[in-house]
Amino acid sequence: MDRLFHIIRVIACLAACAFMITGCGQYGTLGGVEIARESKMQPLLDNSGKPASRVYRLGVGDKLKVSVFGEKDLSGTFEINAFGLIAMPLIGDVKAQGHSIDSLKRHLTQRLSDGYLKSPKLAVVVTNYRPFYVHGEVRQGGEFEYKSSLTFRDAIAKAGGYSYRANTSYVLVRHEGDTQEFRIDLPSARRVLPGDNIRVPERWF
Repeated sequence: MDRLFHIIRVIACLAACAFMITGCGQYGTLGGVEIARESKMQPLLDNSGKPASRVYRLGVGDKLKVSVFGEKDLSGTFEINAFGLIAMPLIGDVKAQGHSIDSLKRHLTQRLSDGYLKSPKLAVVVTNYRPFYVHGEVRQGGEFEYKSSLTFRDAIAKAGGYSYRANTSYVLVRHEGDTQEFRIDLPSARRVLPGDNIRVPERWF
């Protein structure tokens, strides 16, 4: 009986170790910063079980064109300021940071309907996106103008290319508003997003 209990305890310990190893495979530390490895990250799923697309959230520095149909004086181009607001005629400051295009459109429609216009119809488009940032082992790190469909290799090229100490096999990325970096192995089909903070790590050997 004692031998049976001993075998059961050994099996339980091995199972616990396997679980811990599996969990640790999703995260790691680099220079004291916790990172998530892209290859281990599970895609977000919508209610139908299909991969959910990432919704673009507006942020400081984005420039928007708001067109209120039939109301030229209320239409124009507005930049989201440091407080996350746009200054609209008639209705004043409106919180835009954190909204999607659709949710901001609904919010503006509601504000304009509240004693100002009857059944307002409007359109909102982004005319200029906020910049992205590249630093770490690049030649000229800094802030760069965002362009659609920008790859991570393109972003590094904008920063003057790799330094001689750079690890060119991956980058560490933190989306605006997030606190954790995650790893993207290069080359990657993923694209840079406005506000992304891209760090090129150092090669250790």
